[in-house]
Amino acid sequence: MSKPRKRISSTPCIRVAPSGIHGIGAFATRDLPAQAFLGLYEGRRYTQAEVDARAWDDQLTYLFGLSNDEFIDGAKGGNGTRHLNHSCEPNCEAVEEYDEAGRLLLKFQTLVAVSAGDELFIDYSLTGDDGSPPSAYLCRCGSPACRGSMLAPAASLEQGPLRLATDVR
Repeated sequence: MSKPRKRISSTPCIRVAPSGIHGIGAFATRDLPAQAFLGLYEGRRYTQAEVDARAWDDQLTYLFGLSNDEFIDGAKGGNGTRHLNHSCEPNCEAVEEYDEAGRLLLKFQTLVAVSAGDELFIDYSLTGDDGSPPSAYLCRCGSPACRGSMLAPAASLEQGPLRLATDVR
């Protein structure tokens, strides 16, 4: 009988664990310098039409919208990157780039050096497509620069469509 093979993580720098900010989070497994690659955001891809046609029914979603109008659903075939929580003072960022085949990818990297055990955060910069008030997107990051909302600041809305999509109804 052969030994079961140990699965190699696609996100070796990330450990998923309970978070004091929200539910579960992603934490650095080791000290990381600024610009360190954390992993790709993986999961099922949807078109805008497929997202619009689906009944999400206020369920927790891990949809990330890309600039090419595709969405990646980290809940379907995703990895530990889907557990990066929001902070108004993030230590990580999401960056788009194309692979050799011309497919748009979303990668996460650190903005600053982080220590082993630190929780990893991105700024969700949410867009509320249903006219909901900012109070529907309360932020609990606790940073000194907290905006009180996970919605994108007005200035960042002009930067393009890369966004974490939570309100897709």
